[in-house]
Amino acid sequence: MMNHIILIGRLTRDPEMRYTPQGTPVAAFTLAVDRPFTNAQGQRDTDFIDCVVWRKLAETVGNYLQKGRLVAVEGRLQVRSYEAQDGTKRRVAEVVAESVQFLDSRKDAAGVSADAASADDAALPDDLPF
Repeated sequence: MMNHIILIGRLTRDPEMRYTPQGTPVAAFTLAVDRPFTNAQGQRDTDFIDCVVWRKLAETVGNYLQKGRLVAVEGRLQVRSYEAQDGTKRRVAEVVAESVQFLDSRKDAAGVSADAASADDAALPDDLPF
C-alpha cells in the first residue's frame, strides 16, 4: 500500500499554531493549489487543501511562513471523523506533512531568510559556520 502526496501551492492564511495537552507543537494551514488543466473559460480552477505539521517542523512553519508564501508539501493523506458540537458526524481530509520546502525567499521582519525546512533539518545547530 502507498499513501504519498506532493503539493506545491500558496498559503491562504498564516499557519495556526497550537499545542496538544502534552505540549506537542502542531501547525495547520491551507494551501491553494492550481489544477493542471483549464476549465471551459480557459482559467485554472484551484483546490484548497488543509495541511497539518507536527513537532519541530510545526514550530518552523509557525515561525517562518505567512499567507501567500509558496511551499512544497510532502506527506500523506489522512481522513478522520469527528462529531460536531451540533451532534452531526463530520469527515475531514487533510495532508499530514512530513516535509515542507519553502520555495520563495521572502524575508521575515528581522531580515532572516528562510529558504527550506524539512522534518530532518528543522533543528539546525547554532554553531554552523555560515
